[in-house]
Amino acid sequence: MNPELQGRTLPPTDPYLVGREKVREFAHAVLATNDIHLDVDAARAAGHADLVAPTTFPVVVQEKTLAQLLAEPDAGIDFSRVVHGNQRFTYTRAVVAGDELTAQLTVSSIKTLGPHSMVTADTVITDASGDHVVTAISTLVVRGDE
Repeated sequence: MNPELQGRTLPPTDPYLVGREKVREFAHAVLATNDIHLDVDAARAAGHADLVAPTTFPVVVQEKTLAQLLAEPDAGIDFSRVVHGNQRFTYTRAVVAGDELTAQLTVSSIKTLGPHSMVTADTVITDASGDHVVTAISTLVVRGDE
């Protein structure tokens, strides 16, 4: 794992349009049964513009940025040795169907623990106006030789 990745910011992703059916599919997959994830009228009655994505939905958008990181030529990350260590989100507002989201990853931390490495990446996700929606923070563990 290349320690010089720390602090690197990758290019923003192409915009991701959040669709109603994708929100519903994700809600079903994670067993999120609140009507605001499934019924437009319920979401609007709760004060939202459209269906509200479950709180872990941003991983769908973040995935493209993590793929960019793994593809960095000098990263030194062997994907076959990667284990997902941690996931967190810090929200400014909920993700709703109709949002057009762009994501940009910055490597915030790299730590070495014996033969293993841990890389933490902050993916800032903004809407079409450039306003912050959520930051998805992932820690990946790259297993070293035992």
